[in-house]
Amino acid sequence: MKFSPVAVDPVQQSCSDCAIRRLSVCALLDKDEIQQIELLTRHVRFAPCETVFAQEDIATSFYSVLEGVLRLYKLLPDGRRQIVGFALSGDFLGLSTAGHHGFSADAISAVTVCQFNKAAFARFSEQKPNLLRQLNELTVRELNQARDHMVLLGRRSAEEKLATFLVGWRDRLARIGELSAIVSLPMSRQDIADYLGLTIETVSRTFTKLERAGVIGIVPGGIRLLDAARAEALAAA
Repeated sequence: MKFSPVAVDPVQQSCSDCAIRRLSVCALLDKDEIQQIELLTRHVRFAPCETVFAQEDIATSFYSVLEGVLRLYKLLPDGRRQIVGFALSGDFLGLSTAGHHGFSADAISAVTVCQFNKAAFARFSEQKPNLLRQLNELTVRELNQARDHMVLLGRRSAEEKLATFLVGWRDRLARIGELSAIVSLPMSRQDIADYLGLTIETVSRTFTKLERAGVIGIVPGGIRLLDAARAEALAAA
């Protein structure tokens, strides 16, 4: 079931009070610039499974994730789905030289984004060297992530692929302040399979294999890394 996105009252979520500002594209803006960019934004909520934007849609907006998790994916010509990434708080979506989105973004959990009109944001950023530097760094990071994902999809074992994903996801959660003994996994096993280029059966068997080996413990909603050193060694293999 789809739900219509609901605009959040901007008075309740002022940019100057943004909890994830240090993680976002706005991190290096000064007080006056924050007040200026606030005029260009609107906060929008999306329910789980709702589409934020779809592959081949005309790209009229940028999105900064305030809270929640999104799956980013491409639909292949034969109908198969390839997940290209997962977006977390602080991630910036929509950077592309093309006039359309190259992939789709769906909410996994309830998601709130800060939406910027693309043309207005471009005009604003022209005279903001700190913001331009942030955007350049994001572009380089996206290229590096795409390269790393290509390597991950290459000739690595299922155990190595899954360990790489789990360690990387743990580190991403730590960067946004989610430090816990449990690594939460809001995405489904099918999502993980479509990200790693494996079948869901292989992913399920590999979770079980890593649990039996004492590397992880499977708990509701996530896993415990019981042997982080072993997981990291598999990820580095």
